[in-house]
Amino acid sequence: MNMQTQPEQTVVRATDPNWWKGGVIYQIYPRSFQDSNGDGIGDLPGITQRLPYIASLGVDAIWISPFFKSPMKDFGYDVSDYRDVDPMFGTLDDFAELLKTAHNLGLRVMIDLVLSHSSDQHPWFAASRASRDNEKSDWYVWADAQPDGTPPNNWLSIFGGSAWQWDTRREQYYLHNFLTTQPDLNFHCPDVQDALLDVARFWLDLGVDGFRLDTINFYFHDAQLRSNPVLSADARNASIAPSVNPYNYQDHLYSKNQPENLVFLERLRALCDEYDDRACLGEVGDAQRGLEIMGEYTSGSKRMHMCYAFEFLESKPLTAAYVKQVFDRLDAVAPEAWACWAFSNHDVMRFASRWTLSDAALRTHIALMMCLRGSACLYQGEELGLEEADVAFEDLQDPYGIEFWPEFKGRDGCRTPMVWETQSENAGFGADKTWLPVSPAQAAMAVDRQEADPDALLHHYRRAIALRKAHPALSLGETTWMDASGTVLSMIREYNGVELLCVLNLADQPATTTLPAGNWISVADGLGGQAPQGALAPWGFIIAQKKDA
Repeated sequence: MNMQTQPEQTVVRATDPNWWKGGVIYQIYPRSFQDSNGDGIGDLPGITQRLPYIASLGVDAIWISPFFKSPMKDFGYDVSDYRDVDPMFGTLDDFAELLKTAHNLGLRVMIDLVLSHSSDQHPWFAASRASRDNEKSDWYVWADAQPDGTPPNNWLSIFGGSAWQWDTRREQYYLHNFLTTQPDLNFHCPDVQDALLDVARFWLDLGVDGFRLDTINFYFHDAQLRSNPVLSADARNASIAPSVNPYNYQDHLYSKNQPENLVFLERLRALCDEYDDRACLGEVGDAQRGLEIMGEYTSGSKRMHMCYAFEFLESKPLTAAYVKQVFDRLDAVAPEAWACWAFSNHDVMRFASRWTLSDAALRTHIALMMCLRGSACLYQGEELGLEEADVAFEDLQDPYGIEFWPEFKGRDGCRTPMVWETQSENAGFGADKTWLPVSPAQAAMAVDRQEADPDALLHHYRRAIALRKAHPALSLGETTWMDASGTVLSMIREYNGVELLCVLNLADQPATTTLPAGNWISVADGLGGQAPQGALAPWGFIIAQKKDA
């Protein structure tokens, strides 16, 4: 089925200030979703064309990765104009049409705001680097060299090397936590905060339903520029940066995660609260204290609505013990936090490949996600079971991958074009020459082929999302009990007196378990769930509601 030929439906979008809580959000990487004009790059009209397909999944919202004006050194995460659309993606009118179409289909729209840094081609940076005494001279993080000419401290960039770049105009270093072409804004400057809040207001006035806020814990740096301490080898992990990156050797105590950030987040939340039904999703990137920071950033009603978690984006498989470990720690350090879980995104290897999962395993993993307390993010194509694409070195676009090749191949493998029609040129994405090559292996799993197969993974995703929405205990409830026994993860979700039992065998071998006492009736027959019993098939799961005896 070619989804673009379906007539547009109009759906009345209900007013609900808590739509985000337990909601399912579909992430779109615009360069790779749908090319509408034949230039080999996805764009906003292409997204609009495919919105009926997204709505058919049953998700609550879309999150669109950056589409602002940019020199594209980091593919849009280096912004040169926060208030306009880059011509490769379209125009502000195209965005308005996308917004209108999404809302008519009952979809909310979140956009990706990158506030921690801009492009070095942003007019603000051009002004700031011009002299040490102009009105924007302190809008970025500038510091003198040490007496021997070396950088001000030992801070490292996630993309490799020092986080400081020498600038000959000011004869000072500027801070960049990412590429040298992504200078960090100075949030200690009140004018910077005000300017960025004005950016948020601009998009809220246009009608966006919320923001996914990139690298939210990087906004502030230590004003004293103290060097980060060494991180012991046994405390390192590769959840934020690959293991080959020396960024993992430091405890980033001073280069991010500063307490002043909380005050700014409250200002941003207060702005969003001036509008109806808006939501803020903050991305917390920290390999050691991510859950604690999530708790700080989502506590109460004056900060972020939810935070994007990295715990399930690691290479470490989702064993029953690991999932329970994460939730035990969350309960210990951030019991009131509201997480947004994801298994894949535009920065990590697709989870079908990362964890080497079979079709049965993929089905159980989405069932698991729909059972977890928190909100959920799906990354484009995961509903098709797409594996990581194999991108040759000569085709690489990602500077991160080019820098750390071959031990780390970068992020291009998860960013290849979406596959729509198996037999069409470039699997229906468009154009003779695409910005990244279309994967033949992925093309064989295209949307049209799965639409025609009632047993395909795509339909399983739809049914899993529908199950979550049909049972508030799954989307909104508390987790009153969780247990990990061997390969079996069990939990009870409860909402307004209704209890749902979720039991999942996270392995390719049969398992046995003891169900909690009660009269449990399966609610997941249409999803392939088993009847409530002690024997579980490989990758078998039970989702059942407690009924009065």
